[in-house]
Amino acid sequence: MRVKLYRDLFLAFLRSGMLCWGGGPASIPFVRREVVTRYAWMGDEEFAEVVAVGNALPGPINTKMAGYIGYKVGGVLGLTLAMVGMVIPTATLMVVLLTTLSHFADQPWAQGMGRAMVPVVGMMMAVMAWQFIAIAAKGLGWVATAIHAVIVFGIFWFIGLHPAIVLGGLFIWAFAGERIINLFKKGPPSDASPPSDVTGGGL
Repeated sequence: MRVKLYRDLFLAFLRSGMLCWGGGPASIPFVRREVVTRYAWMGDEEFAEVVAVGNALPGPINTKMAGYIGYKVGGVLGLTLAMVGMVIPTATLMVVLLTTLSHFADQPWAQGMGRAMVPVVGMMMAVMAWQFIAIAAKGLGWVATAIHAVIVFGIFWFIGLHPAIVLGGLFIWAFAGERIINLFKKGPPSDASPPSDVTGGGL
């Protein structure tokens, strides 16, 4: 059983690395198809968390996903096989084919092929983004999800804030936000002492 699991891990990330066009974010839908749809190693919500945290950390997103998912599913050996399946074949092909492809870089058919793949990859990313929005709406509701999406889009598009800063702020709010709200609800402690229930005659 473990042998089959390790084989599946290697093949899943081998396919993800070999079949995606452009690498990086373009590989995310391919990884999701293998991890969520084909093998059901995790659900969409957990996969969305992996993508979010992976985008906030330095380095290529596809290798970070391979490392985390491989370790989660198969431990250290699973991590190693997933990384090898994702990185080594594509790196080898790049070394072998780069000199050959460079001869055709100026050919119209090669340039047209590259331009034709851009909208395909874009639509794949859009479909996955819509699936993530639908997952978020189940927990937050459509109105709150739409407000979050507009705010985050504005932060990324107009302010140019790094995703790591946004996610770091969300993590801080998740841990400390509820405590802060409860503190304001309770209000500051009162220094006034309750009246003493002392009875007795006067002097």
